[in-house]
Amino acid sequence: MTATPSKFIKSKDVAVIGIPINAGQPRQGVEKGPAKLIEFGLLNQLEEMGWKTHHTSNEELVVKLQPKHDPDVLNLKQPKWVSAVTKTISEQVRSSAIDGKFVLTLGGDHSLGLASVSGVFAAYPDACLIWVDAHSDINTPASSPSGNIHGCPIAFLTGIAEDHPDFRWVKPCLDAQRLVYIGLRDIDDGEKKIIKEKNIKAFSMHHVDKYGIGKVVDIALDHVNPDRNRPIHLSFDVDALDPSVAPSTGTPVRGGLTFREGHYICEALAETGLLVSADIVEVNPDLVDEMAAFQTIQVGCSLARCCLGESLL
Repeated sequence: MTATPSKFIKSKDVAVIGIPINAGQPRQGVEKGPAKLIEFGLLNQLEEMGWKTHHTSNEELVVKLQPKHDPDVLNLKQPKWVSAVTKTISEQVRSSAIDGKFVLTLGGDHSLGLASVSGVFAAYPDACLIWVDAHSDINTPASSPSGNIHGCPIAFLTGIAEDHPDFRWVKPCLDAQRLVYIGLRDIDDGEKKIIKEKNIKAFSMHHVDKYGIGKVVDIALDHVNPDRNRPIHLSFDVDALDPSVAPSTGTPVRGGLTFREGHYICEALAETGLLVSADIVEVNPDLVDEMAAFQTIQVGCSLARCCLGESLL
């Protein structure tokens, strides 16, 4: 099958940007995800598909930006570190997107969405966002039960979060009507309220079961991209997949997307010719066991390849 020509990406250049951050949640190990995906051969795999890769690991940067003191502020944990990392890397994302490269960001925990979405929307202000996740990550600082920032990026990006001194740099770039969720199955009460109040299009696993993944993706695109003329950013948390598919992740929830359903989303979005960027996040190679880590890293690489045009035929 011939890959669909991109309407926005004019060269076969992909910026692979590591965001090895774990500060948005309490588990160690997720910061190793980007390096493990690279170690597994992701760059070579993309090059074999005809892409020219431009890799930035950001490992030294993330360590360098860690503050000596980072107390909780307005309920959020490690806000200064998360803010410094995401603000700095958002500029890398913006610059690569403006250069016309496909931007593939590797995580790291999902607080990195502050960097990727801010950067992509600075380059493509009319873009839309498809957030594939077991969780909706739209808690505000006040509504978050845990204070973990990986559960809050959408609240800042849509401008519904309370004013927070460490995140005033985040512009409310995301219109709630250009956001759609796929794969939800573990949502806090405060988040349910926000999703209903803001009338955000959200597909839980109930909808995937009811309609099938093909129909869900079609309805999602009809909502956020009705004329099929907007750039698409995909943010894919591997915990959207069932733990039997991607076990090595920090907040697994049973009853998730199958291997094929997850890959279908990436393939279908790539087929539109509108996908300009993607995140693959929350791969934690230190959890469960070595075989589970290998399986999850392998899945992360294959999802990334599908975003860049790999298909079954």
